Amino acid sequence: MSLFIIFLIFLALAFDFLNGFHDSANSIATIVSTRVLTPRQAVVWAAFFNFIAFLFLGLHVANTVGKGIVDAGVIDPNIILGTLVGACAWDVITWYLGLPTSSSHALIGGMVGAALVKAGPDALVARGIVKTVSFIFVSPMVGLALGLAIGVAVYWIFRKSTPGSVDHLFRKGQLVSAALYSLGHGGNDAQKTMGIIAVLLFSAGLLGDTFYVPFWVVISCQAAIALGTMFGGWRIVKTMGQKIAKLKPVDGFCAETGAAVTLFLSTLLGVPVSTTHTITGAIMGVGSLRRMSAVRWGVAGRIVWAWILTIPGAAVISAGTYWLATLLQ
Repeated sequence: MSLFIIFLIFLALAFDFLNGFHDSANSIATIVSTRVLTPRQAVVWAAFFNFIAFLFLGLHVANTVGKGIVDAGVIDPNIILGTLVGACAWDVITWYLGLPTSSSHALIGGMVGAALVKAGPDALVARGIVKTVSFIFVSPMVGLALGLAIGVAVYWIFRKSTPGSVDHLFRKGQLVSAALYSLGHGGNDAQKTMGIIAVLLFSAGLLGDTFYVPFWVVISCQAAIALGTMFGGWRIVKTMGQKIAKLKPVDGFCAETGAAVTLFLSTLLGVPVSTTHTITGAIMGVGSLRRMSAVRWGVAGRIVWAWILTIPGAAVISAGTYWLATLLQ
């Protein structure tokens, strides 16, 4: 294994750490904003369930990223370099701006941008890209619908209960819903980096003739995303927890549960969705349950624009990195 390959593996794990750092707000925003846990307690809770996610959700997403976005035969170390630099740079830019964009789609955009420069459109796997891009719109809508549906059901079931008793019950319930959401986050997001490292090893001839994800890659990626979550992306917590809609513990429970179910289904189908899109949609669904004006649609609009720009933005950075890397060789 060459030093460049080792460097790229560490860069991929750095992206995975950054993913957890950037997306930790998604995992903890509702439970922190409802004051069920302190930020420090919340990140430890989320990080633990991030780490053990592979035990429950398989490796379907890793296989999609590894061979379902770009033809694996086109992949080389420079494409992986461009992919990771594009995704990391986009994550840092949006973290600084406080925008909860998708690390997942930044990674996909980075891979597409570098592959286009090397081999043109023929290098792309249309089916995988269409499925991934379509879920930019599908996942938040499913999250919104499930958050709203669970909210309606919960409010109807507890309609005769006192506000105090409901609040007490769902403060405990949020521990469960936050754990489920963190499982979904770790299960979907860490697998994208697993796919990147596995296709790098495969392209270098280190996996033989059959593409698979080595166990050491699985453990390394789960650990990296969990550590990133531990450090936390605090700039985004306020946006997710309070700027979209004011939440109570029962609202946080409904939003997290709706988002978790969406992530479980997507992960089992092998679709690399955005945990950010999903939880945002669920929060909007629950927030609109009280009244439409409870959702700050202007903030939601800024977030949507950031989503739309993620794939092309990361692709441009990645394409430039790939071109520069080949020029310097």
